[in-house]
Amino acid sequence: MQLTKKGHACIRLEKDGRVLVIDPGGFSEKDAAVGAEAVLVTHEHLDHFDEERLRAALEADPSAEIWTLRSVADRISAAFPGRVHTVGHGDTFSAAGFEIEVHGELHAVIHPDIPRITNVGYFVDGSVFHPGDALTVPGRPVETLMLPVHAPWNKIAEVIDYVREVAPHRAVDVHDGLLTDIARPVYDRMLGPDGPGVAGARHDRLAPGESLAL
Repeated sequence: MQLTKKGHACIRLEKDGRVLVIDPGGFSEKDAAVGAEAVLVTHEHLDHFDEERLRAALEADPSAEIWTLRSVADRISAAFPGRVHTVGHGDTFSAAGFEIEVHGELHAVIHPDIPRITNVGYFVDGSVFHPGDALTVPGRPVETLMLPVHAPWNKIAEVIDYVREVAPHRAVDVHDGLLTDIARPVYDRMLGPDGPGVAGARHDRLAPGESLAL
């Protein structure tokens, strides 16, 4: 499997010539999902869900389909009849040759005064876990954790403790679109061997367009 980092929270997974994309939102490249046979969306926030990017993917491939939670499916199913599938916590399905498990139900707390929305994470081929905007622990071994490093709802202590609890082999940054270049070495140090410790997980940061063989 090859993992390619796209803008912000979006990743592209490729295996046997088939492509799966997760969260091609408004901070990702306009063609982030083009070429995907399957697109997964974790929740409705604009940096994860963008109808224009989904439309570009589905127009490029008439057989492409979307899997997402109900709050997003209700907004786009009319635009893509028969091509949007609603999923929730505990569901399993196959998409573009990948086996997917759905974990989680709620977005992380941004502030107690802001109502929480729904959010799901996707575990791909028992290897790669993308939690969306939550610190969901899938309760099983994770090889590669897509780690939301910077958001209005988290702080670095929570990020470190999340990696410790999941204990993946590797943690790869996502949700990093709002980080400036000057901040990145700080995060690299905190999540690396000179930081407080992340249960031995290897920390990787990919620039948009860079890939990693899994």
